[in-house]
Amino acid sequence: MSQELPIPEIFVPDSGKYPAMRATHLGIGAHQDDLEFMAFHGIKECHGREDWCFGGVICTNGVGSSRVGTYAALSEQDLQACREMEQRKAAQLGGYSFVAQLRYPSAEISSPIHSPLVDDLVGIISKCQPQIIYTHNPADKHPTHVRVLVAVMAALHQIPAESRPKKLYGCEMWRGLDWMPDDRKAVHDVSGQTELANGLNGLFASQISGGKRYDLAVMGRRRANATFFNAHSTDQMKEAIYAMDLSSLIGSPPSELVRFTADQIDHFRDDVLSLLSQSLT
Repeated sequence: MSQELPIPEIFVPDSGKYPAMRATHLGIGAHQDDLEFMAFHGIKECHGREDWCFGGVICTNGVGSSRVGTYAALSEQDLQACREMEQRKAAQLGGYSFVAQLRYPSAEISSPIHSPLVDDLVGIISKCQPQIIYTHNPADKHPTHVRVLVAVMAALHQIPAESRPKKLYGCEMWRGLDWMPDDRKAVHDVSGQTELANGLNGLFASQISGGKRYDLAVMGRRRANATFFNAHSTDQMKEAIYAMDLSSLIGSPPSELVRFTADQIDHFRDDVLSLLSQSLT
């Protein structure tokens, strides 16, 4: 355990290997399990390596999720403790350098830009100075996911240029990104670590044991992405995660997300209508 920043918890699975907060690849998610579902590319890239390491940040306490089956009777406090324990186990299995759990109630970050969350992210990113950040994408349909992305953008806007990451990816979660034209997609090949992915996904029993099989859905999406990516060749990937490359926005004010996302949607519209029009002439 390491506690170098004034935030509720920073869990370091292997303090001998990672004596201080360090992450070349950093995942920033709204809820426990978001990192494993959306940022697995970073986990896979760093797994077993000495030169790269994956760190994670969970912004909310996760108590707003549904409770069914054996978890139905849990109090909010007990559910939070359960979800945090699941996240620690994922950090251990995935070989993360650390995972920070900020424990904000989702309702608390419902304001457009929640300054305490932004301050926490500024501190963590400045400490780690990751090369790559994985977070939620601006077309996600979960409000808390989008607010976390906005907080990430606000934090990067405050951080000096020399301490910012080189790449920023908005990953698919509560809306797939298969609609994006191929030349606009960031395609993350996550083939070859299915056992690790299944192991991580299965740790979040409080979310999947009652019939909401996120673990199966996530793996199905990755396989579908790989298969349907190219209609004219055999599969070069077995599993893929799509993301928006937000790197051009690093350091920009969060309001730039509106223009950027509108451009993605307009490009999709033009691509669909162009093909349809060509087929009618």
